[in-house]
This record gives sequence, structure tokens and C-alpha cells, in this order.
Amino acid sequence: MKLSKRLEAIIDMTPGGEPGMCVADVGTDHGFVPIRLVQTGKTERAIAMDVREGPLERAALHIRQNGLEGRIVTRLSDGLADLAPGEAGTVVIAGMGGELMLRILREGRAHISGRAGAVRHWVLSPQSEICEFRHGLEELGLAITRERMVFEDGKFYVILLAEPGAMHYEKEYEYRYGPLLIGERSPVLMQMLARERKQYQEIADRLAQTEGEKAVSRLAEVRKRLEEIEVTINAMQ
Repeated sequence: MKLSKRLEAIIDMTPGGEPGMCVADVGTDHGFVPIRLVQTGKTERAIAMDVREGPLERAALHIRQNGLEGRIVTRLSDGLADLAPGEAGTVVIAGMGGELMLRILREGRAHISGRAGAVRHWVLSPQSEICEFRHGLEELGLAITRERMVFEDGKFYVILLAEPGAMHYEKEYEYRYGPLLIGERSPVLMQMLARERKQYQEIADRLAQTEGEKAVSRLAEVRKRLEEIEVTINAMQ
């Protein structure tokens, strides 16, 4: 079973090795993440969860093909709704937009609180609204402890490891690009920043030649974003 670079990074970011550990994969799709986590010994058991029956049927097929029916269960669930308190010590949520993932986390807030049985580790990979997503984690009482970015098939993906705790960043660009990625001078982040700078500069050049209030307003937004990109690049020098 060959996995994509993004899924391999998610598996690498998932803590493992604890006795009796159980990982819940929300939005499991093909079930590849829980299968590999069990195969590599990162978790003893896993729950493959999805809101749609089709993906769950595919996941169940792959689980049977790998002989893991006794260690991975499939479960129809809207987000975390059907995850019992204390059932999983780690939750993986990936492959969705940041807004949807925040909805899932907010509706499953009981799993985040400091009460007994709360989830200890969250492996999260939002595909959009990254800045808003980091702000949302702060509001929910989750602190990012590790970040990784990968580039695959022309797209950039960020994977976050979060745990219950306080988090606050001083600069807005840190919410957009991630202080841990900035601090470690992530070459993939630098690649993304270079692409964004080129794209926004091209937009700014076009808008500068366009008349009208909307163009002026949009140009101000684009220039602000360019300034943010430059500040981030400078912080990584």
C-alpha cells in the first residue's frame, strides 16, 4: 500500500507507541491512515470514522484486505459525534477545509476540555483557511506543538500536531504561516512564500492599471498581503 507524501507526513506526525493506544481517524475515506498506523505499531487499535457510507465501505474493504478487522473498526459518524469520551487518545482530522474542521472541533468540544478522558493529541491538516484555523485552535484551547509542510501534486499541505493548552502569537503573519515552520526555516514554506509573492505581485501590477473603487480597495489588500509575505521571508533569513 503506497501512500501519498501528505498521508505519510500525517502518519509521521502522529504520536505512537503508548500501550493500549487508540487513534480515531475522522473523515477516514479509504482507511489508509489507520491501517498504516496499526501496521507500523504506532497504535494498537483504531477507529475509522466517516459521515458517508461509501468511504466507510471502501475503508472496511481495505481493512479486511490487510487482515486488521480485529484492530480497526469502522463507524458512521458526523465528525466526533459518535466518539465516546476517553475512547481515543489521539484524533486525526485531515483532507477537509479549515472551516469544516473547526466546526467539527467546536461541536466536539467535550473531547478537548481538560476533563478525564479528553483527547491528548490532535493531528490536523486543513486544506484551506489556515490562518483562521490557527486562530480557531487558540480559541478552543489547543496549542500547536509541531508543524510540517509538504508539497505534492502542485499543492502545499500543512500538518499540525496540537494538544490541550494555551497558545497565542504576537504577529498576524504567524497565524498565516506558522511560527514553528518560520523558526525552523522550512524550505517548503519558503517555496510557498516565493510562489505567493510572485502571484500577488502579478495581481498588484494588473490592479495598478485598473480604475475604480473596487480595484483601489483590492490593490490595498494585495499590497498588505505582499508586505506580510516579505516580513515572513525576512524572519526566515
